[in-house]
Amino acid sequence: MKEGNLHRLIQIEVSKHGHRLFRNNVGKLQDANGEWIAFGVGGVGGSDLIGWTRHGVFAAIEVKTPTGRVRPEQVAFVNAVNRAGGKAGIARSVEDALAILG
Repeated sequence: MKEGNLHRLIQIEVSKHGHRLFRNNVGKLQDANGEWIAFGVGGVGGSDLIGWTRHGVFAAIEVKTPTGRVRPEQVAFVNAVNRAGGKAGIARSVEDALAILG
């Protein structure tokens, strides 16, 4: 399964449990003047899906296929969210995402 398909499956399934997750595209692009513009929540390492749990707690899910590699910046973002009281983790399946969100 492609990562994008897994994003959508996770979004659909967690919403059935009252959670809300939105796609968070993170990156940089050049504008017409050649200036770089950064976008996305969390900058480099920001999780693929962000939102809130059914209890109103900030949530961030980094989605990976079973063989996908997690970058150190992604781990750092997940750890920062958890330290701040949010719910965050790496999900390789819908079940992983549900377990992260509680």
